[in-house]
Amino acid sequence: MSDDKSEKREFDEQVISRNSSISTDMGSANAGSQSYMIPIAKCVEIFNTNKVHGLSNGYASELLKSHGPNTLGNGQKVSIANILMRQIFNAMIIVLVISMIISFAIKDWITGGVIAFIIGLNVAIGTQQEFKAEKTMGSLKNLSSPSALVIRNGSESTIPSEEVVPGDLVIVKVGDTIPADLRLIETHNFETDEALLTGESLPVAKDAKELYNQVIPVGDRLNLAFSSSTVSKGRAVGIAVLTGLDTEIGKIAKALHGNNTIIQKIEDKETAGPKEYANAAKYTIWNTIGYILGIAEGTPLKKKLSWLAIYLFWIAVVFAIVVMASQKFNVTKEVAIYAICVALSMIPSSLVVVLTITMAVGAKEMLKRNVIVRKFDALENLGSVNAICSDKTGTLTQGRMIAKEVYVPSVGTFSVRDFNEPFNPTLGNVLYCDSTPLELKENDEKDWISFEAFKEKFSGSKKMDDFNSWIETASLANVAKVYEDTDDTGMKDWKARGDPTEVSIQVFVTRLGFGRDYLVDECDKYTYLAEFPFDSSIKRMSSVFATNSGDEKGKEIIYTKGAVERILNICSTWTDPSTGKLAEINNEVIENLEKEMDALSSKGLRVLAFARKTPDDQNLKEKWQKIDREHVENNLHFLGLIGIYDPPRPESLPSVKLCHHAGISVHMATGDHPSTASAIAKEVGILPDNVHMFSQKVIDSMVMTAPQFDSLSNDQIDLLPVLPLVIARCAPQTKVRLVDALHRRGQIVAMTGDGVNDSPSLKISDIGIAMGKNGSDVAKDASDIVLADDNFASILNAVEEGRRMSDNIQKFVIQLLACNVAQALFLLIGLVFKDDDDFSVFPLSPVQVLWVIVVTSCFPAMGLGVERAAEDVMDRPPKDAKQSVFTWEVVIDMFVYGIAMAGACMIPFIIEVYGYGNGELGENCNRTDYASTCTHVFRARAASFVTMTWCALILAWEVIHTRRSLFLMHPQSPNPKIQWLKDLWDNQFLFWSVILGFITLIPTIYIPVINDYVFLQKGISTGWAWAFICTLLFLVTAELWKYSKRQYFKNEKALNPEEDLEKNGAFESFKNLNSLDETN
Repeated sequence: MSDDKSEKREFDEQVISRNSSISTDMGSANAGSQSYMIPIAKCVEIFNTNKVHGLSNGYASELLKSHGPNTLGNGQKVSIANILMRQIFNAMIIVLVISMIISFAIKDWITGGVIAFIIGLNVAIGTQQEFKAEKTMGSLKNLSSPSALVIRNGSESTIPSEEVVPGDLVIVKVGDTIPADLRLIETHNFETDEALLTGESLPVAKDAKELYNQVIPVGDRLNLAFSSSTVSKGRAVGIAVLTGLDTEIGKIAKALHGNNTIIQKIEDKETAGPKEYANAAKYTIWNTIGYILGIAEGTPLKKKLSWLAIYLFWIAVVFAIVVMASQKFNVTKEVAIYAICVALSMIPSSLVVVLTITMAVGAKEMLKRNVIVRKFDALENLGSVNAICSDKTGTLTQGRMIAKEVYVPSVGTFSVRDFNEPFNPTLGNVLYCDSTPLELKENDEKDWISFEAFKEKFSGSKKMDDFNSWIETASLANVAKVYEDTDDTGMKDWKARGDPTEVSIQVFVTRLGFGRDYLVDECDKYTYLAEFPFDSSIKRMSSVFATNSGDEKGKEIIYTKGAVERILNICSTWTDPSTGKLAEINNEVIENLEKEMDALSSKGLRVLAFARKTPDDQNLKEKWQKIDREHVENNLHFLGLIGIYDPPRPESLPSVKLCHHAGISVHMATGDHPSTASAIAKEVGILPDNVHMFSQKVIDSMVMTAPQFDSLSNDQIDLLPVLPLVIARCAPQTKVRLVDALHRRGQIVAMTGDGVNDSPSLKISDIGIAMGKNGSDVAKDASDIVLADDNFASILNAVEEGRRMSDNIQKFVIQLLACNVAQALFLLIGLVFKDDDDFSVFPLSPVQVLWVIVVTSCFPAMGLGVERAAEDVMDRPPKDAKQSVFTWEVVIDMFVYGIAMAGACMIPFIIEVYGYGNGELGENCNRTDYASTCTHVFRARAASFVTMTWCALILAWEVIHTRRSLFLMHPQSPNPKIQWLKDLWDNQFLFWSVILGFITLIPTIYIPVINDYVFLQKGISTGWAWAFICTLLFLVTAELWKYSKRQYFKNEKALNPEEDLEKNGAFESFKNLNSLDETN
């Protein structure tokens, strides 16, 4: 013992010597970061505090001024001004602003006013929707404890946690949230829950006496208690060594804030030269331009649309130059208006507002399915997700422990089946089998009988006595409570109070009529005497009861449960199943029982053991509280084992299968033991049912531990044929490396997480998914979406909704941009129509152009945005994120429909002017003070305007399905002839938008002043017939185009058969590996 003390003293001296350079005036962050390697006495010296009296109030005030408040910083407030600026600073709006300014400059008040209205509408709707989207999640400071108990001036006082400073002596007890990172100086059976920080699901036992001589992971620093973790047991005193953003949780929070400034900073100003300053200026200018044009901020799709607007702007400039060139650059007011008209025809001015509203509606729909959207980026990426990395506890599983199997050596095995409410003991069936867990592992097809049949068969036998001994021990060595309660609505519900492990055991025994309340209170069979609480250092607990009835009446009995190896170490006897008699426990027995334990563990169960003892010394009622537990917790009689686990959610298995069917691989990253993780992964379908039939080499590639995965370099990971499906004992950095590895393979990754430690992986994934119920605020702040019910199935809901939105965005992009193509082409062709003054005549007026873009097309586009998901939306592979919306099919559709629409509009214009008007194009027909010779031109415009409007409205219905015929969108329907009418009626918003488009057309043609002075058109008669015929031609053309597409893709499929996504999903690669391994 003296040698141990001298070694300990020598170690302390070495550590003190190593840290002798740390002075009392050094930064507390520097000292605090290595405080787990510093002896307590040296910490007291470094932080200029006192182990008894703490800091003085005056010195604490000075430290508060120098270190700042102990907070994680306020969350960024939502600023309407910033949101408003983001709406204005985007390329689409800027192009409209330029058009508006030019219109007002040439005194075209009507066109300028209409454009101003469009700008205001876009900005107002965009601001409103983005404000709603950003007004989420509380401040990070809510994670901190609201108050702290400290010792100052020798007395205890409660202060706001933000006033805790480095050097404060902090007292914490059960239920407290730790206000700062503490170097513990006193611990009394002290445990903390660090799940939010480290991901460790079980409480961590702390010991102030621990000291380390090297850098170790955060979760292994047992002499520290970390800010924002909670005390689950005992009490402690510690020195605050790190506060605010210097704490471990603060470091994560600080990393999440990022740097959003557009100004490029110079890191080292002292050594920077002209080149560095020039580069900084260049990037600052570029960032500023990018911010103004909307290509540096916003969702990926909005950035692409901003780039589209920039490209279209330059095309519009070219078209405007073409217009002026056609007039020999004699730029009169009319020529300028025509140039603006052509330019406006190229700009899909309602596209941004339709996209914003569509996303807002999509976010609202997701909320109904328990998915809260924090960032619109997620909506765009969800449709392209092809890999999901999920946590286990609470996401794939229920997050509650359930007793699954019991093994009593002299009796057999009991199993609970058919239950899904962890706290309800009235549900579930208990079955019995006269086999051991090891035998059942090798052959599960045994004869099981009900518990009632078991009681009837073995009533009064030794087996029943042995079972009763076990179940009474399980009930009494337990302080949890299971009870039925009535909620506010009058509904009865089962609830539980206590440690989750003990609750699961108490539910099991209550299910069989042996609940602790029943044994102690209702039938008064036992009287409580004492308890030896669970101690993490010995991993067991015991209760002492006196019997009030039966053969052992009046005797005092010790009931013990704990970790299997710890219980076996203090047991001396057991009931030999081969003889049914009492026998000694030897190494062979221990080895066999450990094999049974392993058999249960292989099913993902956490195994505990039970034992009991009737001490020789009785009548110790007055002395039990004073007796040393080591005196009584020995020479126990071993009774049996219980296996408990966190069961999968019922919906997890079908959801994972649907992911595989949809071409999405699912990976589990969990902190659990490999056997537990593998068992659950197999139950939910992440691992194949027949995994045991694969070679060990392939199984090892399917399931890895974090140390195994982290030991590989990035190059080695990239050389792996397939990434592991399960990573156990997962650390935060392991999750980050898994996401990076998936990214390097071109995957779009969704990552789930609930703890502060998950924030880095949530941040770098394409879609970070936080848990709404049990997730930390830091994790939510780092996420893109939040699951309100912490359910894996809700991720699939989000993916399905993302695919629906992606499909719908493509539909309204085709519809809107096809109208732009049609208008631009029609107006350019219109340059050939010259009036008596040799000026080109508008085939469409500026207001007509804007009417089609904003009124006619906008509302049907919104209707397309809320179109229901296609039946095969989850039968298709994920979309290529690089192509996003603008696939080749979309672009070709856009031009085909646009050209067809332009041709359809050209026909009535030519017939009206050249057929009925003998080619008379009048004079000044582009102005409101037009000549009387413009009648045929105005009527031609009206006929073309009607045709353009009708074609745009019909196109909205045509693109409901981009390949199937409008009249046969559901070929399997029993009534295909009328089904298409039901399909149109199903989307009420789209239906009435189209009908409204037809109705609002009439006033623009027949109401005086509006028709001739605003729209520059006149009422028509035969023009209606020609418009109808040309619209019908457009419809036929659209149907023929979709028919040709169907034939093309049918031939493509015949030449390149589509792979079965479910068959050739995640497991096929491992099957190929297995075949290669068997061959070799």
